[in-house]
Amino acid sequence: MPDKTTAYRMFSIVNHIFLLVISLLCVLPIIHILAVSLSGKSPAAANLVGLWPIDFTFDAYKKTFGNDNFLHALFISAERTILGTFIGMALVFLAAYPLSKEQHTFRGRSVYAWYFIFTMLFSGGMVPGYILITKLHLLNSIWALILPGAVNVWLMILMLNFFRTVPKELEEAAMIDGASHYRILLSVFMPVSMPAVATLALFTMVGHWNSWFDGMLYMTNHANYPLATLLQTIVQQDYTKLNVRPEELENIAQRTVKSAQLFIGALPILTVYPFLQKYFVKGIVLGSVKE
Repeated sequence: MPDKTTAYRMFSIVNHIFLLVISLLCVLPIIHILAVSLSGKSPAAANLVGLWPIDFTFDAYKKTFGNDNFLHALFISAERTILGTFIGMALVFLAAYPLSKEQHTFRGRSVYAWYFIFTMLFSGGMVPGYILITKLHLLNSIWALILPGAVNVWLMILMLNFFRTVPKELEEAAMIDGASHYRILLSVFMPVSMPAVATLALFTMVGHWNSWFDGMLYMTNHANYPLATLLQTIVQQDYTKLNVRPEELENIAQRTVKSAQLFIGALPILTVYPFLQKYFVKGIVLGSVKE
């Protein structure tokens, strides 16, 4: 057996050590940020905090959750992520399902497919996009953050290829029972595609939650900033948009406030990922091999 050989065992040991090092490189910065956010002003300002808090305190979190601008930005990001993921995934499914059919089933399939691919390779640019959002009166609106990137062509292509792996016998059986294409999509393709759905949904959620530039571009009122955009201003030390008075920052170090807000900003995705991990792993490998 291959797994009994010395070479295989050595490879397995080296592989596990390599993956452990990569995992630590991903986890340790998060632990450090958490430790800084729970530390006092002096050790945080002096850069003495490592992986364990010094002068343990919740002052940074009290200040963060007492900031109306931060809580409002958190709500906007949550709203954007939920709406953006739902709308984006719905459009991806509706586009991927017909494009997964053969040419003789869906005439003109290649034309539509290349139309989508063209939009992935070429865009109008930042200035035309801003003019379009302005003309549509979407500035300072949640829809300015959702609609421009509602259809992710790359995710649509991944979903399209996954739909092609679904056995045609399932679709034919549903058609014999009189099911429409919408019923087939919802009752046949969606249940068997849950690993791919969870994987693409996770990509969409992370994209919306971490996106900051479009908030800075389309939100002229800083009160409408999503959380990622607000955190970007914090990193740039622009506290004028945080509604924090200078005397309030005398009691706590700016590093602790930044770290607390950065950790809170990363926490939702860190919380969701473990529930989607089993689907995420399956979604990566399923559809990659055809018989």
